[in-house]
Amino acid sequence: MVAPGSVTSRLGSVFPFLLVLVDLQYEGAECGVNADVEKHLELGKKLLAAGQLADALSQFHAAVDGDPDNYIAYYRRATVFLAMGKSKAALPDLTKVIQLKMDFTAARLQRGHLLLKQGKLDEAEDDFKKVLKSNPSENEEKEAQSQLIKSDEMQRLRSQALNAFGSGDYTAAIAFLDKILEVCVWDAELRELRAECFIKEGEPRKAISDLKAASKLKNDNTEAFYKISTLYYQLGDHELSLRYTDATSKYESVMKTEPSIAEYTVRSKERICHCFSKDEKPVEAIRVCSEVLQMEPDNVNALKDRAEAYLIEEMYDEAIQDYETAQEHNENDQQIREGLEKAQRLLKQSQKRDYYKILGVKRNAKKQEIIKAYRKLALQWHPDNFQNEEEKKKAEKKFIDIAAAKEVLSDPEMRKKFDDGEDPLDAESQQGGGGNPFHRSWNSWQGFNPFSSGGPFRFKFHFN
Repeated sequence: MVAPGSVTSRLGSVFPFLLVLVDLQYEGAECGVNADVEKHLELGKKLLAAGQLADALSQFHAAVDGDPDNYIAYYRRATVFLAMGKSKAALPDLTKVIQLKMDFTAARLQRGHLLLKQGKLDEAEDDFKKVLKSNPSENEEKEAQSQLIKSDEMQRLRSQALNAFGSGDYTAAIAFLDKILEVCVWDAELRELRAECFIKEGEPRKAISDLKAASKLKNDNTEAFYKISTLYYQLGDHELSLRYTDATSKYESVMKTEPSIAEYTVRSKERICHCFSKDEKPVEAIRVCSEVLQMEPDNVNALKDRAEAYLIEEMYDEAIQDYETAQEHNENDQQIREGLEKAQRLLKQSQKRDYYKILGVKRNAKKQEIIKAYRKLALQWHPDNFQNEEEKKKAEKKFIDIAAAKEVLSDPEMRKKFDDGEDPLDAESQQGGGGNPFHRSWNSWQGFNPFSSGGPFRFKFHFN
């Protein structure tokens, strides 16, 4: 008897015919069971009943290895796989059972259940019909007839869903697919079809949910992953859903999986280019974006991403050229227009005074890096260090520039203005501005402490 609440009892409520496992008696002569295999089978059955699935699986592995023609060993291993939620692994074992013992209706009925869940309706119906022809028990006959009716209904709904999709009635197609997927829960193709309907209906997040499920149901489902990445890219929150490094490795795996499909290679490189650009890895971004543009010279996304990378590298002429090329193909893109204007301002700014270059830091430098560089340079170029008059004058100018750079780059609002191509200390770039407070003589900077965290006129600073 099966104890109420046992693992086998709980399995039986989901897969009714798995209860055959517990009461299944075998004859050594028929199955060719030797003593060791028999021990593995008995111990495995006890472990399964106790809920020790991994240990039970090990015993049934050993039984199969010991006697590859033992249908009971395969059936029991399939049972454990199902209990562990590994239906893909269970299916080959059930098929092997049927090959070894054609009249084993419990295995055929169970395989029909799995095939139905996978959406393989024709194969499932074939199993159910053969059960009915093999002198089944009353319960098996009732179950097979019930599943045949259900499979016929799924066939009808699938036909209606395909017709609705073909005619462009995506709302109706979704309604039909919803009903099918309640039964055929492991059908990757139907999930991909529903995802297409969601895309057509303007519901990309629902599409992503279905595509994620489809990518897990099919091995190496490169197409599903590619569609997911494309949808995230279009949504504009790709960065929130996939870490750049993780995303880059996934796109690289796509190219390795499908090296012969040029479209996958181009799109994957396009996404990698985007990730590098947003992750502020300009050298890598420029390299990959350039590879994309060799294949697709008019690729607007790659042009924009490479232009952003050029800006980080302070290659303003190149950035302007990329933005202008992108604008020729999409003149209404606000991002391109704003990027071009920014690049032009930065080019003009670079021809004057560049605070980042003065401190010797990158444009993406953190505030602590800026302060550290400033203190080092202020110490080095303080005019009190120089006795020669010419050298002192040069140091005074250098020191003023260093102080100005620190003042701008350590202030978030002023730094933003400068990053946008406007010098907050330059009267020419300030409409209606009243002059540059840093354009003054060294005397005005006497007593300035470069190691203070506040403004430039707080503490006296002397060198011995």
